[in-house]
Amino acid sequence: MNNPKWIRGTVGGRTVVDSRAVRLVWENPYFPAWYFPIDDIDAEFHETDKVIESPTRGVAQCYDLVVGSVRLTDAAWRFTNSDHDELRDLVRIEWSSFDAWFEEEEEVFVHPRSPEARIDALPSSREVRVTLDGVELAHSNRPTLLFETGLPVRYYLPKSDVRLELLTPNTTESACPYKGWARYWNVLVNGTSHPDLAWSYKTTLPESRPIAGLVCFYNEHVDIEVDGVHQQRPTTPFTDDKFA
Repeated sequence: MNNPKWIRGTVGGRTVVDSRAVRLVWENPYFPAWYFPIDDIDAEFHETDKVIESPTRGVAQCYDLVVGSVRLTDAAWRFTNSDHDELRDLVRIEWSSFDAWFEEEEEVFVHPRSPEARIDALPSSREVRVTLDGVELAHSNRPTLLFETGLPVRYYLPKSDVRLELLTPNTTESACPYKGWARYWNVLVNGTSHPDLAWSYKTTLPESRPIAGLVCFYNEHVDIEVDGVHQQRPTTPFTDDKFA
């Protein structure tokens, strides 16, 4: 899939990738990878002993990228013998090898954003009640509802409507390319501590600004009533593994 956005990647303040001909390749169901024409990469390629095997794309040869005096180990790979003709002349760059990535003039964090994903954070006057094992954790009629493609509605609540005495901050962090960086709380209910059950974004990326400073609980692991109607606990990738 063609990506209409201008993409740049930097290392040590130097622009190494500068491309207006990026291809989006879905290596997993959640977000794409960027593949670049080799002429859009300003670095020396040094073949390594590493190969990457993909059941759908074939076998890729890995390369170190040399940028000035910096060597980026196994930072690039190419599927030169792929059954997919469009991949043969393109280079896949390991996201974490670079210092920063940009779409147009906006920095992008964590991983490439999907053109199929959308975030809507909407203030609401719905009545939201959150409980766990019969204990009320929060009760609010001023939530902000976050609608994110592929996930259940998340209910972000003002801290003054949350029983903060039941929440203990921990050191867990997560990052999202659409929302920003979250910090987590353990929740203590009836003597049992539930780790990483609630989270908050102190600051957010622009599209998610309305949820900054609010608290959210995993729908998958608590009971939520909205306007008096109990919401079914959803089954998502976070049912077993948390971090949203």
